[in-house]
Amino acid sequence: MKVYFGADHGGFALKEVLKPYVRSLGYEIEDMGAFALDINDDYPVFVQAAARKVAEDPEHRRGIVIGGSGQGEAFAANRIKAIRAVVYYGEPARKQTDADGKELDMITSTRQHNDSNVLSLAGRFLSADEAKDAVQRWLGTRHDEAERHARRHRMLDELA
Repeated sequence: MKVYFGADHGGFALKEVLKPYVRSLGYEIEDMGAFALDINDDYPVFVQAAARKVAEDPEHRRGIVIGGSGQGEAFAANRIKAIRAVVYYGEPARKQTDADGKELDMITSTRQHNDSNVLSLAGRFLSADEAKDAVQRWLGTRHDEAERHARRHRMLDELA
């Protein structure tokens, strides 16, 4: 699997930490920018470049985009058809359970239930270790192909 990175100035430093880490996990990576720290850059340029690459083959590609909060980056990525970007800025204050009563892990449930293919990280809210942990869990989680999930994805695709 290939992982595409995109980040603006708010996520640049964390991107540079995560690229070798993701490579060490056995993934091929490609950096779509920013290639230098520039406080005047604009996240849509880099995020949408990464998201477009993922959209070309969403079953075999993933994206990790990083900004200050991760919110705008997820907005930008989700504008691309076939992208399901989720924001992660840390663990929730309390645990939740799913419809089957199973305890939810926020980051892995985005893969299991929602088949997210782009992870948007909040560079100003996560430490490098927290980001590494989230990325490892997210990349290592498979999508649960239960009919209820497939039905919901079809509904969303029809709206696009």
